Amino acid sequence: MVRIALDAMGGDHAPLAPVAGAVRAARAWGYEVQLVGREADIRPALRDQGDLSGVEHLLQIVQAPEVIEMSEHPASAVRSKRHSSMAVGVELVKNGGADGFVSAGNTGGVLATALLGLRRIEGITSERPALAAQVPTLKGFCVLLDVGANVDVKPEWLAQFALMGSLYAEIVLGRTRPSVATLSNGEEEGKGNALLVEAIPLIRALPIHYVGNVEGKDITAGVVDVVVVDGFAGNVFLKGAEGVVATMTELIRQELTRNPLSSLLALGLRPAFRSIRRRLSYEEVGGVPLLGVNGVCIVAHGRSTPLAMQNAIREAARCAELHLVPRIRERLISL
Repeated sequence: MVRIALDAMGGDHAPLAPVAGAVRAARAWGYEVQLVGREADIRPALRDQGDLSGVEHLLQIVQAPEVIEMSEHPASAVRSKRHSSMAVGVELVKNGGADGFVSAGNTGGVLATALLGLRRIEGITSERPALAAQVPTLKGFCVLLDVGANVDVKPEWLAQFALMGSLYAEIVLGRTRPSVATLSNGEEEGKGNALLVEAIPLIRALPIHYVGNVEGKDITAGVVDVVVVDGFAGNVFLKGAEGVVATMTELIRQELTRNPLSSLLALGLRPAFRSIRRRLSYEEVGGVPLLGVNGVCIVAHGRSTPLAMQNAIREAARCAELHLVPRIRERLISL
């Protein structure tokens, strides 16, 4: 049985959203979820979920008296709060008590806690791991990394991200010889800033299928399987895409409800729009893996809903079931 340690205190809507997501994941897939945090806060949230018959045995509360708040500076908070819900959850993974850790809390806090507790995968030379997001495209999904773990990066880090992204696309998305590209302001060779110019020769030397530069529009078109970028630009792209989806959805709603005739037309189109909204929603993916640390660690959106938390737990379980970390480690050692 897959066991997932969940930061019940992490996120804008904690502990209600994480706890509700855990209950939904237990009911849907039978995952064992360890609710890590303050028991006095978690128990009322559990009671709010109604009848837990059939899944109560899958939900375990693990006491963690401290919380790394969203507004805290990650490095100092991690050092001062050794018994935070993040620290206890990561420790469960480290000691084999859980197969993965999920948090919608302070992203920097998750990164620092995972690095401190789990360390880097053997063979990872980059000083920092990367957040790898699955971006919906016209052809399925594209892996975009880094999307926020590292605002400032070094050329060799981008090369390491390219290698890990290729392995992730192969193992999790089932891509054979995934195509890898770098995000730039033009497709032509030589385009990009000084960082990219230095990184590209390092990426070309890797045993991956590197195809050159792509522009932002190419990501959602599904031109390549993996796109490598620094965490600043990656995060801006991802949040910009979320904003465009929200704006387009609202504009379409406004147009289709402008008069009685268009409202009638909207009734027939509603199933299609719902399907599109599900395909584009971050809630359906749930969370993104922190690639490079020696254990499954999933970072969810700070404003995650119960559905998003449910799917973040599913993503952690899937990575564990696919033996993502051991397989990445084995591939790196064999290179």
